[in-house]
Amino acid sequence: MDHLILQDMIDLYYWPTPNGHKISIMLEECGLPYNAIPVSIGDGDQFAPEFLKIAPNNRIPAIIDHDNAVSVFEGGAILIYLAEKAGMLLPKTQAARFEVLQWLFWQAGGLGPMAGQLSHFVNYTRENVPYAHKRYFDEYDRLLAVMDVRLRDREFLAGDYSIADIASFPWVLPYKRLGNSLDGFKNLRRWFDAIKLRPAVRKGVNLGNDWKRDERQSDAARSVMFGQNSKTVFDAANAKDQ
Repeated sequence: MDHLILQDMIDLYYWPTPNGHKISIMLEECGLPYNAIPVSIGDGDQFAPEFLKIAPNNRIPAIIDHDNAVSVFEGGAILIYLAEKAGMLLPKTQAARFEVLQWLFWQAGGLGPMAGQLSHFVNYTRENVPYAHKRYFDEYDRLLAVMDVRLRDREFLAGDYSIADIASFPWVLPYKRLGNSLDGFKNLRRWFDAIKLRPAVRKGVNLGNDWKRDERQSDAARSVMFGQNSKTVFDAANAKDQ
């Protein structure tokens, strides 16, 4: 994870996942200069002491803004920080601002976690767990319907294009791989197709595609990504302090 620090640039600690894509898309939309630093989650880079200093939850994404000497972890917090820094994609008036923020938190508390759990049981578990698969498929399907209803009378989730859309899009993007279809969600389909065509979105989603490996078949990678508990956290914290 060694890298050259460029003053006035943002270091983006990143891996090409939906949570990573939120921030790469946002940086491209804002036109902010950044340096993408790979954090290979299958190799355990997220437990490196230098990463733990800025991301105590051992998860990507995280940023360091050298312009302000500020580090931020958690995707929603990073999106708010970048929106305020760039002065875009988050309204300043209270009512409009909270219209965006409530849908940002909806994504962080619902769409992302449910889609992530569904992805785990679709793509990573070797055991057949029908109850878990149905539980998360149905909830992902329900959340797509919530978006579709919301988009009946507005172009984007909070009216104008915002960080709420940027946060949600990467979790709708893998709908086919998660076994769903947008055929029954005409409003969501319109939203999805419009965002997919944005140049900044395409560039953000493609960032790091050449870094990817298929980690689903590696026992070592699966252990690193899914074999974590309190001991993992304490061990990483103790290594950081040494």
